[in-house]
Amino acid sequence: MSERLAGTEANPTIAPAVDFRRFHGPFDIIGDIHGCYDELRALLGDLGYRVSEEREADGEPAIRVAPPEGRMLVLLGDLVDRGPLVVPTLRLAMGVLRDGTGLCAPGNHDDKLRRWLLGRPVHIAHGLRTSIDQLEAEPPAFCDRTLAFLQGLPPYLVLDRGRLICAHAGLPLAAQGRDDRRARDLALFGVATGERDEAGYPVRIRWAETYRGEAFVVYGHTPVRRPEWIGNTVNIDTGCVFGGSLTALRWPERETVSIPAFRVYDPSGRFDGRPTDDAS
Repeated sequence: MSERLAGTEANPTIAPAVDFRRFHGPFDIIGDIHGCYDELRALLGDLGYRVSEEREADGEPAIRVAPPEGRMLVLLGDLVDRGPLVVPTLRLAMGVLRDGTGLCAPGNHDDKLRRWLLGRPVHIAHGLRTSIDQLEAEPPAFCDRTLAFLQGLPPYLVLDRGRLICAHAGLPLAAQGRDDRRARDLALFGVATGERDEAGYPVRIRWAETYRGEAFVVYGHTPVRRPEWIGNTVNIDTGCVFGGSLTALRWPERETVSIPAFRVYDPSGRFDGRPTDDAS
């Protein structure tokens, strides 16, 4: 018997917070931007999107994204930290949600920023410090809007009648359709053993190698030199902020489009299959 997602059209048991099956695409899915706004704009241009920087009636800067007819943008998390242009990246993401031109799931870095904005104790390492410095240069109202935006994000997205799942760190079959602490942690951080390797990185299980679900899973979180296709999954975090590239997956075409990083913004990145993030 084949494995199935918990909710299908005939058995709609997907938690409401993650149920976006009504959106059928086509989609352009982009992951792990990390404040690389210039590359994001260039990639969106290659995909046929028009990005405009405007002003709201109250003078507040706004960024609007006009998609090609019929298409929708999906952002796969880790909008913030490490890169030089976190604020416009956040403005773009807020704009696509506000205008209904896209969807967004959070990454672990976004969630750590959310916890910092709430005043919760977090370890402020290099990645988060870049975001804090940029946010503190903005009016307090922008931080309020950022917090409201991050608080409202679903933990992951079930799309296209259940055929597609977009989760920052991926999502094993057993967690699909659920909205509980375990499913949220898996979507943000991946499957960890609880151990650390000799370099201090979390040891993570390569869940995609044993995944046999029917839903196609698009994820990022662990940077790879080029999109990594394993079974019915693809990792599209190609490490732009570390000097790699920024990648989009086009769905249902299952084609990738990438643009090289304009420069190395954070030299600490590693492309050997280990996570390069400090956001936990």
